[in-house]
Amino acid sequence: MNWINELKKRLPEGQVTDNPTVLEHHSKDESYHTPRLPDVVVFPRCREDVVEVVRFAGEREIPVVPFGIGSSLEGHVIPERGGISIDFQEMNQVLEVRPEDFLVRVQPGVTRTQLNKELKKYGLFFPVDPGADATLGGMAATNASGTTSVRYGVTRDQVRDLEVVLADGRVIHTGGASAKSSSGYHLTGLFVGSEGTLGIFTELTLRVYGIPEGILAARATFPSVHNAVQTAVSVLSAGIPVARMELVDARSIRQLNQFSQTDYPEAPTLFFEFHGNPEGLQKDAAFTRELAEAEGSRGFLFETDSKARATLWEARHNLAYAFIHGTPGKKQMATDVCVPLSRLAESVENARRLIDDSSLDGGIVGHIGDGNFHALLMLDPSNPQEVAEADRIHANLVEHALNCGGTCTGEHGVGIGKKKYQAREHGPAYEVMKEIKQLLDPKGILNPGKIV
Repeated sequence: MNWINELKKRLPEGQVTDNPTVLEHHSKDESYHTPRLPDVVVFPRCREDVVEVVRFAGEREIPVVPFGIGSSLEGHVIPERGGISIDFQEMNQVLEVRPEDFLVRVQPGVTRTQLNKELKKYGLFFPVDPGADATLGGMAATNASGTTSVRYGVTRDQVRDLEVVLADGRVIHTGGASAKSSSGYHLTGLFVGSEGTLGIFTELTLRVYGIPEGILAARATFPSVHNAVQTAVSVLSAGIPVARMELVDARSIRQLNQFSQTDYPEAPTLFFEFHGNPEGLQKDAAFTRELAEAEGSRGFLFETDSKARATLWEARHNLAYAFIHGTPGKKQMATDVCVPLSRLAESVENARRLIDDSSLDGGIVGHIGDGNFHALLMLDPSNPQEVAEADRIHANLVEHALNCGGTCTGEHGVGIGKKKYQAREHGPAYEVMKEIKQLLDPKGILNPGKIV
């Protein structure tokens, strides 16, 4: 294509490539969705490079798709219509740490682990933990959350300001450094979770926190999922400031044991983590144990050793990979509904019945403190019957969640897989979303085919 050679001339040597191996890497993410090659991959090194690429693409109506590390789960980075994949791995600098303001300013290619390694020097940390070592730009693009959201909130709660390149090449800032503002429309909230469809992030200002004095982990087994959920509701009702509270069903515990070489009882299990001062931690954990035992728990164990605690959370985070490695040749559909806590037990039980009554294997895990859970369905993407069965289960889970007043996606984002549910979930507001997209991206070049 002539435009590729022209683009190579517009940027420094080595920043634009159509190498087949690089194109293949940027054709997919961690999802089961069908890969699609971009025409070219660009590696910007600064905001001006991004502006140059976007203006070039706008002039020729070429699609532009931002790319972090490809850990997304709904096909967000798949270039559905070809075009330019913008990889931010070279924009990976922590630009400024402001300890007194509990703020940090970063480029979009900085990863969560990289940021926390830098923040540790100041006694600070960034709390959002989606499991994968995702980039901060990607996490903001999908409004990622994860295991710590019950205590610290989701990515949107941490973003104070974004530097955004719009579809016409203009650069704007959406917020500021203050803890709050009542000035103007909340543009930061609009762009967080927009998945690269409204603008491309080139800088983020994030809220960070002091590293807690003490950390205590625990796990508790229950007779049923219902008992586990009721315990979680009791913990929240009691005002216990739990930092993590994760549900893992019995089928998932079995897979976890096989993969991680652990020996946890194969029963519905809650994983807990508490942050605070040592004296307060003991009281919080003891109270939580009382609430768990009132719901039939007979296996509440503390993990005070840092190695044991790390093993527990590593096992939880590796659960998706445990299923993938345990079923060679299969890919994973990770559903992502979120419901009100009062409807969580019935929703999880419904999901378990659907899987048990199907020909597919899978487990259920959940960020139980905020009503978000995942059914991990294993399928062969080349088998139409298995894909259809997974889609049927997924559709049932979404319909049940929406009937409960919930959402089709609590943290993974819309991407390709959840797009078909947007009109059903949002009603007339979906038309407003399409109008916003049309206003900010009239030529439809920014990550086309996603969300709307």
